[in-house]
Amino acid sequence: MKKDGKIRILVADDHYIVRMGLIALVNTEPDMEVVAEAADGAEALELFAKHTPDLALMDLRMPIKSGVAATIEIRSKFADACILMLTAFDGDEDIHKALQAGAQGYVLKSSSGEKLLPAVRAVAAGQRWIPKDIANRLASRSAFEQLTSREVQVLSQLAKGLANKEIADVLHITEHTAKDHLKNILSKLRVADRTEAVTAALQRGIIHLS
Repeated sequence: MKKDGKIRILVADDHYIVRMGLIALVNTEPDMEVVAEAADGAEALELFAKHTPDLALMDLRMPIKSGVAATIEIRSKFADACILMLTAFDGDEDIHKALQAGAQGYVLKSSSGEKLLPAVRAVAAGQRWIPKDIANRLASRSAFEQLTSREVQVLSQLAKGLANKEIADVLHITEHTAKDHLKNILSKLRVADRTEAVTAALQRGIIHLS
């Protein structure tokens, strides 16, 4: 922090209006100041290295480089970096990926400023900030058997509307193998058909539509 004690913050969000709103909110606080703003994960990484802020307020899904990817790189280069993930996504897999990447806190964009600002102060002070609803979401993840990387690949192709034969061709596997993967996916996600599988995977953050 600077001598005046202000928490120096980098705001990274690809939505201009959201980013401007966050900057305005932060700058109204006497103990905080925004020192840089980024519109994507790659820019966030570059600006973090340039300004070394006390905290990065990071959106989860951004173009060029996601918030998760940017967090991993920032933490690999700056071990003491403080990162608070601020996102509209509350899927258990999204939360897990963010925390695994090194984020110390996770707050939903639906939260009010009254909830966000304490999170900023806590994470900047080196504390973890996982609200009860987020913790509950994360706990629910353990109730499901985890998908393999290949099953996630199959799911991603399912989301594009591909048939089993087409999925097999894309992934260079046999149609029989593709069907076996689909069977396992339905079982692990506890759903009845392909449509439900894609819906569940999107809601939980296992796959994302580009």
